[in-house]
Amino acid sequence: MREKQENNFTSKSEEKKGLRTGFTTGTCAAAATKLALAALLENSKHEKTTINLPKGGSVELKSAWIKIENNKATASVIKDAGDDPDVTNGAEICATVTLLQSTNDIIIDGGNGVGRVTKPGLGLEIGKAAINPIPMKMIKQAVQEIIGTGDKDFGILVLISVPRGDEIAKKTDNPRLGIVGGISILGTSGIVIPYSTSSFAASIRQSIDVSAAMNSTTVILTTGGRSEEFTRRLFDDKVPEHAYIQVGDFVGYAIRQCSTKKIQTAIIGGFIGKLTKMATGVKQTHVKGSHVDMEFMADAAFSCGSTDEIASRIRHANTARHVAEIIDTNKIKGFYDLLCKKVCTQLSEYCDYKVAIFVVMFDFNGKVVGKYPRTFNCS
Repeated sequence: MREKQENNFTSKSEEKKGLRTGFTTGTCAAAATKLALAALLENSKHEKTTINLPKGGSVELKSAWIKIENNKATASVIKDAGDDPDVTNGAEICATVTLLQSTNDIIIDGGNGVGRVTKPGLGLEIGKAAINPIPMKMIKQAVQEIIGTGDKDFGILVLISVPRGDEIAKKTDNPRLGIVGGISILGTSGIVIPYSTSSFAASIRQSIDVSAAMNSTTVILTTGGRSEEFTRRLFDDKVPEHAYIQVGDFVGYAIRQCSTKKIQTAIIGGFIGKLTKMATGVKQTHVKGSHVDMEFMADAAFSCGSTDEIASRIRHANTARHVAEIIDTNKIKGFYDLLCKKVCTQLSEYCDYKVAIFVVMFDFNGKVVGKYPRTFNCS
C-alpha cells in the first residue's frame, strides 16, 4: 500500500487555514534520482532521502520502492500535492540511474510518461524532454550530493519516467502547448502551495508565450472549460489549438501578458457572471474576491429600456443567472451587448489599448447572446 509522504514544510499561514503543502514533480524526480543512485553505488535501499529546496530549506521524501539490477537502479517516489487539487497528485515519479563508462558527464532525460517539447516558447529546446530548468538543476544537485564534485571516471545517465504520465497529461494544458507523450517535470520552489494563484498565473503566461513563439496574432481567452467548448464551436479549425487559453479568474493578468508578448488580438469568451464582473472593472473575478454588482446590472438594463419595476427586480436578484432570466423574460434588447462593450472598454484601458479586445457572451446552452464590437463575426 502506498503511503502519503510526510510533509513538515508548512507555513504558519497555511497551518491557520488547515491546508497542507505538497511536493512538485521536480522535487519528486530529484528524490527518486538520489535514492536510485545511492542504491546503485552503495547497494543499499534507503527508505527516505532529503532534498534541498531551490529557495532554501529542505524536505524529506519516502521511497515507494527501489530496484537494483546490474549497472542500474530505479527508485520511485509518489507525488503528494498536499491539499492542492493537482492532477499529478498520487502519480508515481521514477528515476532510473545508469553508470556510463564512455563519459563522465551527468545526462538527464525523460522516459515513458514524460512529455517531449514540440513547440517553441516554453524555454525548452524542441525535441527535448519537458523537464524544466529548476527541476533539472535539482536532479543534478541530487546526483552531485551522492558522487561528490571531484573528478570521476564514470558518467551518470538519469532517466525520469512517470507511469500513466501520458494519461495524466490529457488533463493538463500539455497537449495544447505542444508537449506530447506525458506530463512536465515542474517546480520553481520545490513545494506545492495549496490552491496557488502563482502556479495558475504561470500556466497562463506559459500558454501566451507559446502562442507568441508560434507567431499567433490572436488568442482566445476563456473563463473555463465550458466557455472554451462553446468558443471552439464558433471558430472550428480557424484558430490553432495553442491559441485557446483558459484564464479562469485572471483575465486582467492575461490581457497584460498579451500586451507584453505583442499579441495583437484577444477574444474573450464567457458567461454573464464573470463578464459582468469584468464590465465593472474587476480584473480578478474569483467568487470569494468579488461579487456581481446588481446595481450595475440594473442600471445597464434601465439604459436598455427596462422599466423601473424590472430594474428593481434585478437589484434584488439572487445571481447573475437570475438576472439573465429576468432580461430574457422581459425581452430587454441590447443588454448583453452592452455588458460586452463595457468589458471591452475596461480591458482595453487596462492594456493601454495595445491589444484589440473582442468579447462574446454565451448563455448556459452555448448560444451567443451578446458580443462586442457588434460587427465582430464570430461564426
